[in-house]
Amino acid sequence: MGPLTIGLLAGFGLPLQTAINSSLGKKINSSFLASLISFTLGTIFLALFVVFTASHLTLTWHFISHQPWWLWLGGFLGVCYLTANIILFPHLGSVQTVLMPVLGQIIMSMLIDNFGWFHSQQHSLSWLRLLGALIVVGGVYYAVAGSQTPRKSPVVNERGLNFWRLIGLVAGMLSATQTAINGYLGTLLHSSSQAALVSFAVGTIVLWLLVPLLEHGYHFSRVQPAQISWWNWLGGLIGGCYVLTNAFLVPLLGTGLTIVIVLVGMISGSLLLDNFGWLAAVQKKVTFRQILGVILLLSGVVLIKLVG
Repeated sequence: MGPLTIGLLAGFGLPLQTAINSSLGKKINSSFLASLISFTLGTIFLALFVVFTASHLTLTWHFISHQPWWLWLGGFLGVCYLTANIILFPHLGSVQTVLMPVLGQIIMSMLIDNFGWFHSQQHSLSWLRLLGALIVVGGVYYAVAGSQTPRKSPVVNERGLNFWRLIGLVAGMLSATQTAINGYLGTLLHSSSQAALVSFAVGTIVLWLLVPLLEHGYHFSRVQPAQISWWNWLGGLIGGCYVLTNAFLVPLLGTGLTIVIVLVGMISGSLLLDNFGWLAAVQKKVTFRQILGVILLLSGVVLIKLVG
């Protein structure tokens, strides 16, 4: 299976994970507790994967102390991105909550590639590469907006709306940074699975500290197994596979192309999820405009790949 196909499958799993975690959050009446459960189960899955693939489960102090401080921020940045998306939705609406972080991901990934930040492969930002990135952003807009003209969210004024747009942009940039960091960590460890485990474990620790502050305790009494479907426990596994795939692909494809190809899989998966109403999602038929958006996405990927 080629790297591009692996990236598409990883992206395809993201909307499934979102639907699973969203369903779990509704059943236990807490999005943050659902994220904590998902991250914890994902960490356990990755730890078992590392053990059974004969990789080292722990890191030596010598290795930790001789690496740059930012190498350990991947999991924290992932939690920031997750939390930002939860906060942004009521302020920006569904279209801009997807579009602004995607724009941030594209901008940051192109900068990372152009300057070789975080020891990533260097790919100069040519005009054709930039055009490909802009086509991808346009494709995301068409795919997410569908056949309806997006409305402004009920925010007090344009200045307030621009503030939340900026938060979405920064959240996307943090997500792209996480991808680059995990890719470099995987290179150093000679193990993408171990890098994914480190990232997920850090994110899990952050959530275990964050949840009681946000919700005044853990409230695990809300979790009633009899009321939860078996597939509600799969979010962490899918998330672990996603982080593992990113750590594997970045050294091969570069940060920019990895993010873009995963994005194509994510948008395609979202449209299929909506069209068929999988995982208790509200069924919404795919429109011609959304199909056009996916075609634009693929065109942008091809352009980036050809000049990359």
